[in-house]
Amino acid sequence: MKYSPFSLPLMMARLSIASWETIIHRTRMMADGSCSAAEYQRMGTEKLAAMQSSAAAMMAGGSQAAILAPFVTKARANARRLRGG
Repeated sequence: MKYSPFSLPLMMARLSIASWETIIHRTRMMADGSCSAAEYQRMGTEKLAAMQSSAAAMMAGGSQAAILAPFVTKARANARRLRGG
């Protein structure tokens, strides 16, 4: 996928917003005791998968946006899933 020059700043903004939303949801779940073992495990495995995809993009000579894309995808999917939508 070809990324425009505006992709990286937009991706950084999306990552920031989705990350904060995910942190808020998960912190609430931890505070009220509703965070399942599966959710705790997901926190680690999703980051590992994103790092592997990002490393593969970097080794293939991908752009900064291509390297960041796996993290944006995972963070946005988590935020959407945790908000129930």
